[in-house]
Amino acid sequence: MSTDQPQPDDGLNPLRARIDEIDQQLIKLLNERAKVVVEIGKVKQVGNTPIYAPDREQRVLQQVRDYNKGPLPDSCVEAIWRELMSGSFALERPLRVGYLGPPGSFSHLAARRKFGASIEYDPLNDIHAVFQEIARGHIDYGLVPIENSAIGGIGETLDSFLEIKIEVCAEVLINIHHNLLANCEPEQIDKIYSKPEVFAQCRNWLGVQLRQADRIPVASSAKAAEMASQEHGAAAIGSTLAADLYNLKVLFANIEDKPDNTTRFFVIGRQGPKPTGDDKTALMITAQHTAGGLANILDVFRDHGLNLTHIDKRPSQRENWTYYFFIDFVGHRDDPKVQAALDVARAKCQQLTILGSFPRARDVL
Repeated sequence: MSTDQPQPDDGLNPLRARIDEIDQQLIKLLNERAKVVVEIGKVKQVGNTPIYAPDREQRVLQQVRDYNKGPLPDSCVEAIWRELMSGSFALERPLRVGYLGPPGSFSHLAARRKFGASIEYDPLNDIHAVFQEIARGHIDYGLVPIENSAIGGIGETLDSFLEIKIEVCAEVLINIHHNLLANCEPEQIDKIYSKPEVFAQCRNWLGVQLRQADRIPVASSAKAAEMASQEHGAAAIGSTLAADLYNLKVLFANIEDKPDNTTRFFVIGRQGPKPTGDDKTALMITAQHTAGGLANILDVFRDHGLNLTHIDKRPSQRENWTYYFFIDFVGHRDDPKVQAALDVARAKCQQLTILGSFPRARDVL
């Protein structure tokens, strides 16, 4: 039978034609929106207003979720709008965001999910460098891990707050899925590269599936992917983004022992956002050297009806056995109830520093 014969209309052609018409309308509307974005950028430049506004981002995403009546799920609509806002940043002024590199790291993946593909990214050698580059004005924002659901607080981030005054502008929750990456068959793998923490989070799976392979610790999961891409018989544990960047195959996905492994990241910058009505505030405090000193401070938040969502401690690095405590609670520092609590707490502290008030992350990206 000749393949040149016209195929019978199976009902798809009219529907595809309708899709094409709708796509044309969407492109027209998106570019009309983009023209307004360009005008907004001009106004922001005159007023020296920050390009990224976490409070506005929160309102826009909530608005599109409210507008959405299906059948597309809210997560799909939100992902589309995040990329749309990413393109908007590029139209207003190129936005530069730093993260713990190299490219393909989990911090890079988190930054891409938060800010989209249209902005400029700067991979930096360590978390402290992210703080420094913001303070120097070389980048607009940074994205740094603050705590992981499996291993707790990230010491390098907490310590950086001790040295450099930076505002917390937003928080991001990212599900961390570890993947075995390689360009050979599983039975050919004789070595695996990754960070020591990653090996710990995949211990059970590795013990069953790849007991014979040597585990070689390296500085980052992205570096591990780069090394595995250059050696036959080598694998890495890393992100799907690292697999794409270093041309590796995902042999096994989601090999972490705890599938709900989540990392909380802070977006940090030089200027905090306006209140949204659903915010958190982060503090750094030192307690008085008296019996019950820390308990007296924590009682203040309880007495003012403020819900604590996180507490961590780090050595002061100035005197043995003295500590800084990091506290998050629900509420914005401009709220009268929060201001009253902070006034009372400040009198009970040796030091109280507000690290920032920011929109509360409700969903895991």
